[in-house]
Amino acid sequence: MPERRTHDYLRHGITSLFAAFNITDGTVMSQLHRRHRAIEFKKFLVRIDKAVPVGLDVHLVCERACRQTLRSRARSTC
Repeated sequence: MPERRTHDYLRHGITSLFAAFNITDGTVMSQLHRRHRAIEFKKFLVRIDKAVPVGLDVHLVCERACRQTLRSRARSTC
């Protein structure tokens, strides 16, 4: 069984960045979060939804954000 984090686990100095790029005008919308959970990602998606006018499509490209090294990434997925 993989090792689990304790209830008092803190990410010291680690920040998660979520960013959206508007290719038509070059603007960037971003948010920094201390935690890396689905809740923070959903908050960012809601922010994008509010900023995009009704009737326009949004295309998402999500990069895997993991702590593994390149060597271990070649053997497994995040």
